[in-house]
Amino acid sequence: MPAAGATVQASLGELATVLSGTLIGDADIVVTRIAPLETADAATISFLANPRYASQLATTAAACVIVGEAQSEAAAARGSCIVCADPYLAFARLTQWWAARKRQRPPAGVHPSAVVEPGARIHASASIGALAYVGAGAHIDADAVLGALAHVGADACVGAGTRLAPRANLGEGCRIGARGIVHGGVVIGADGFGFAPVQGRWEKIEQLGSVQIGDDVEIGANTCIDRGALDDTILEDGVKLDNLVQIGHNVRVGAHSAFAGCVGVAGSARIGRHCTAGGGAIILGHLEIVDHVHISAATVVTRSIHKPGQYSGLFPFDDNASWEKNAATLRNLHAMRERLRALEKKV
Repeated sequence: MPAAGATVQASLGELATVLSGTLIGDADIVVTRIAPLETADAATISFLANPRYASQLATTAAACVIVGEAQSEAAAARGSCIVCADPYLAFARLTQWWAARKRQRPPAGVHPSAVVEPGARIHASASIGALAYVGAGAHIDADAVLGALAHVGADACVGAGTRLAPRANLGEGCRIGARGIVHGGVVIGADGFGFAPVQGRWEKIEQLGSVQIGDDVEIGANTCIDRGALDDTILEDGVKLDNLVQIGHNVRVGAHSAFAGCVGVAGSARIGRHCTAGGGAIILGHLEIVDHVHISAATVVTRSIHKPGQYSGLFPFDDNASWEKNAATLRNLHAMRERLRALEKKV
């Protein structure tokens, strides 16, 4: 187990093997950090994934640059490089490899200050942090980690290798699968927003469902996922949610969909697989969105989407190409009005 904040040292030969790439240069060169091209130094490995930054190859001081085939000649002309089929994917995997060696994993076992209710099952390899709470009947699988003050309610389940950061909350009867990451302040399983109007006031509808989350899901800080009213709220495998996302009760999000910060999804919406939503986008309740739909930032989706593609806009949203044409027309509206007035005066 590495010490906290340990320095990582790796040879280029070792990293080329890790990344399944082709090394051009000296395999014995050692690097101790990862950095962008513009701030790299002689102890750094960097990467070039976006061609718009190709000009930085000539000026970077990086010891080695991860590049694709198209940039391999230019990269080799300035020094060592590792050629990979997908340099951005290689960079992602390099960060995972680096983090596993740099970050200290909490020790297995239950901290003396944690509270574990009778009937909870905690695997011997799991780590339960200071002042964490595990409710009766909860199940914490192998290698799971609960940070300080994390809360796992009664009969909830945390899958193998999943990490709940400090102050994350997994409510009663809710489940998250294996290898998940739940950042601080997340609340999974709060009551959905359900009330019946009666004589000018609101009568609470008890939320009797739960939240069921698949494997390899990451949930950003202060995101809230409400439990279902009767059936469950469901996030399928591989879903990625940014910070401050709101998922309403009985929503279903398909596998490998990803939402940026401040996206809001109202109750009972059904969202397909491999969908994305830009920051601040809103999806109204009870709508259906098919697979492979991409919603631009700040778009308000007011009707179901039955055709894959990119959608944008507020007035109202439309397929992206149509919206861009309408937006361009709108920018010229004042000039068009003045021309129309001038023509009317001539009549």
